[in-house]
Amino acid sequence: MGKRDQPPLKADVPDPAARRSFVSLPLAQLMPPITRAAYRARSPAGADLMSNWPAIVGPRLADQTNPRKLSCGQLTIACSGPVAMELQHAAAVLIERINVQCGTRIVERLRFVQAPVAPRPPALPPQRAATASPLPDLPAGALNDALAALAARLQAKK
Repeated sequence: MGKRDQPPLKADVPDPAARRSFVSLPLAQLMPPITRAAYRARSPAGADLMSNWPAIVGPRLADQTNPRKLSCGQLTIACSGPVAMELQHAAAVLIERINVQCGTRIVERLRFVQAPVAPRPPALPPQRAATASPLPDLPAGALNDALAALAARLQAKK
């Protein structure tokens, strides 16, 4: 009788009851296997830093710089040569502002790369309250809404 013909040992056969647990687990224990792949690409602190970049460095520097990568305490920032020189002189202040904004010491040093920085999209204007339709006889619908929006824009330009 060969090894293949032998019945499996009791330890080799998983017990279905042993795998199941009807105890509720904390959410913090269930999340790491789910989020591990997403956080491998970009850390939550890095994503927070990228999204809040204009609030951290201010509007002037946000238009001239772009954070590229956060890895092992080093933040890579894309900018033009003269801006890199200015930021190099203010590196300690910038690192402190970043760490205060994020709430933990995630940036220890800065690295500057020369690259063109795409302009940020303009902020959306605040939504205004719906105005009365310019044509009260027109039934409610998409056309009425479009005409009301057009009238509101024309009034805003005046």
